Parts: sequence; structure tokens; C-alpha cells
Amino acid sequence: MKFYKFETNQKRNLFWNQTEAISKPYTENLQYKAINVYPELQGQKFFGFGGAFTEASGICYKELPHVQKQEFLNDYFSENGLNYTWGRLPIGSTDFSKKSYSYSEKENLSDFSIKKDERFITPLIKDALNINPNITFVASPWSPPKFMKTNKKLILGGKLKEEYRKLYSEYFVKYLLSYKNLGIDIPYITVQNEANAVQVWESCVFSSNEEATFVKEFLYPALKENNLDTEILIWDHNKEKLYSRAKDELNLVFDEVAGVAYHYYSGDHFENIKNVHETYPEKLLIHTEGCCGFSKIDRQSEKAINNELQNAEIYAHDIIGDLNAGSNAYIDWNLLLNHKGGPNHKFNFCSSPIMLEKGEKNYIKTYTYYYIGHFSKFIKPNSIRLKTSKYTDDIDVTSFKNPDDSISVVLFNKTNQNKEYNLNIGNKEYIHDNLDSHAIVSYIIKEENNGN
Repeated sequence: MKFYKFETNQKRNLFWNQTEAISKPYTENLQYKAINVYPELQGQKFFGFGGAFTEASGICYKELPHVQKQEFLNDYFSENGLNYTWGRLPIGSTDFSKKSYSYSEKENLSDFSIKKDERFITPLIKDALNINPNITFVASPWSPPKFMKTNKKLILGGKLKEEYRKLYSEYFVKYLLSYKNLGIDIPYITVQNEANAVQVWESCVFSSNEEATFVKEFLYPALKENNLDTEILIWDHNKEKLYSRAKDELNLVFDEVAGVAYHYYSGDHFENIKNVHETYPEKLLIHTEGCCGFSKIDRQSEKAINNELQNAEIYAHDIIGDLNAGSNAYIDWNLLLNHKGGPNHKFNFCSSPIMLEKGEKNYIKTYTYYYIGHFSKFIKPNSIRLKTSKYTDDIDVTSFKNPDDSISVVLFNKTNQNKEYNLNIGNKEYIHDNLDSHAIVSYIIKEENNGN
């Protein structure tokens, strides 16, 4: 076997640094400090990683000169970059928009138009598709039009009025067809972003029964009547209620729903992903949003470096936990933000893997960018998770078998101490290695007789 090692280590200024590790034949005496990968014990299929095409990202993208635009696209969507194959699209405005908007203000939807999206969002989508034409899109609304809601506002929660459920399903259809007319197919939609949240930005509340009724009696029939193959994902909110919400709704709309979407803001709750995966193995589990609060990038400031590194480690821990629990895809939040963590019309500033420099003519890759890459570059679309065991909780580990039969293993050391380990692949060959404190490493393991 050939063990190709890629390391990111802030202390040593290494970013995806490639070396080759020398393997040895497995021996029964290998007992201590072992991390085992079991190729015969397989879990879920994994379909890929991605990010969100928000208006804020589109605005920032438009600021870049042509050369930087091409570099940015390659950094995300090419195999030499993060190899993103998924994207999330907002249906209407979000907090990461210049201002609130819907596609229609009239009760017969006669004024329906996605022109606002065509200024910043769809140009970025089309440019990304030029790099990778096989991006899978998930679209989510933050709010129905305000005239359809109990509070008559896009913001501060409210509910969809019952008398507008049919019209709102037609609103979804018009959105999907409008994007299809631009050459952008959307295979998945969620009913509502953060269906249990009342926010000062765009939001709307759906109970489990309300969401299930809307799907079964209105949205699903509308999609079928218009010959749309777009599939529906429910929940699209945090993991602490993921299992209970999925159980409540899938008992009502099992056949109409392709899976469950979720976010990570309320903590790990990896057990709930596992509970849904084991109870409903036919259904997709897709992480559709997660981010960290704004962290100023200053590579000369120890505090800023530590904050940036902490953000990256939050991602690494969450991705590994999700993948090991049964997740099928992982979509990050904004692809690109400015140096202030926006634009955002509600001042809810955040960090993103790539951020504009102050002059807005170039960009910086954060540590998060490189940490995500340890997964997205090496765990290929349509890979199969392999089960593992490890000698310590100090190291997070996940492993996948790629479509080309190579094995990817990601190790993340979340402690302040260096950690030794013996990485054993199927009791065939192993390597002895060391992982620096707060470092992350990916291995690609290939059989020597496959021509590589």
C-alpha cells in the first residue's frame, strides 16, 4: 500500500502539505496507540460537500477582478480546490442579503420575478457550473411573502396562513421553473429554513404537523402536477430536535419526503443523526448550514490566529461527528464574505472559508478553508464510509472508500499535546506516525498494484 499524507499545521505553516508515509506489514503485536480502519464494515454513501450561494456571496464575488474570480471558482469547485459538488440556494432574501425581498407582492403571483437573484446570485451559480457542471442544489426559503403570513412581515417569525398554502406551493413551482429556464436545475428543496426559529431577520415557524400537512396536501402534489422531479427535505434546523422532528413528520409523509436537512448551531447531537439514519436508512441526511461568528483575519495577531484556528477546529469536529453518524452530504454557509463578515442587513456578521481583503480586490483563505479541504478534497462524491476504532478520544477520525477504491482517512488532534498512533488498514499494513497538537491530516491509501 501507498500512504499519501496531507497535513495542515498552523504552528509549522503547513497547508495540505504532501508527503509519503512508509507502511509496514501488519503484525499481531500491534496493540497500543492503534487507529483501526475496517474496509469490510461499511456505512452510508456520501455524496459530497458544498456551500451557499447567498446574495452576500454574489455581491462580494462581483467585486473581484476577472482573474481573481477564476481563482476563486477554482479554489472552491475544481478538484485542485475544495472539489465542492453541492450548493445551497436561498428562495428569496436571507439575513445575508442587502435587504428583505420576495419574488411576489401580489396575491395572484402575477408579478412573480427572480430578477433580484439575477443581479448577484445566478451569475455566481452559472460561473460555478462552468467549473463543475454537476453541482447538486438544495434551495430553501427563509420566509413566505409577507402577505401570506400571520404577522404580515418577512421577519420575526409568524406562520403561513392556511388559506395561502396552495398559493405558496405555486410560489415554489414558479421559483423552480424560473431557475430551470436559466439552465439551473434544483433537485432538492426544503420547506423552511430553521422551521422552529423566530429571528429578527427573515423567518417563519412551522410545527411538525403544519410542515407535514403542507408537504402532503400542497407542495408534493404541486411538484408532481408540474412534472418537477425536485424532492423535498424537511426540518432544516438544529440537531437537538432532529430525531423527534423526523419521527413526527415521517410517520405522516414518509413517501413524499426524500430526507431530513439539519444545522449544527445547538451543539453536537451526533446521536440524533445516527438515530435518524438507523431508523430511516432510506432517507437522506443533509447538513445544510453551519458557520462561526465573525472572526477578524490577522495573521500577525496571536489572538486573531487562535480565533481563526478555533473556528476551523469547530468545523473539523462537526464534520467528523456528522459523517460517522450517517450524514450523506455537508453544505457550509456563505461561500464568500467581505472583511467585515457581511454584507448582512441585520448585522448578523459571520466568517466564511474565503473572505475578501479590505480593498475587496483580492481574498484570503481562512484556516477553515484548509480544514474543510481535508474532507472535501479526499472524500470523493459517492464514497462509502468505513468503520473505525481508535485508542483515544483525543483524536477524531473518519474514513471512506472512494469510487476509485482508494481509502481516505482524516485524523484531527483537538488537544494541546502531540499524539502518536499506529494507523492500521484492515490488518494488512500500517504506519506509525505522529499528529501535532491542533493539527489535521488526511491520508489517501492506494494499493500498489493499481498502477499508482
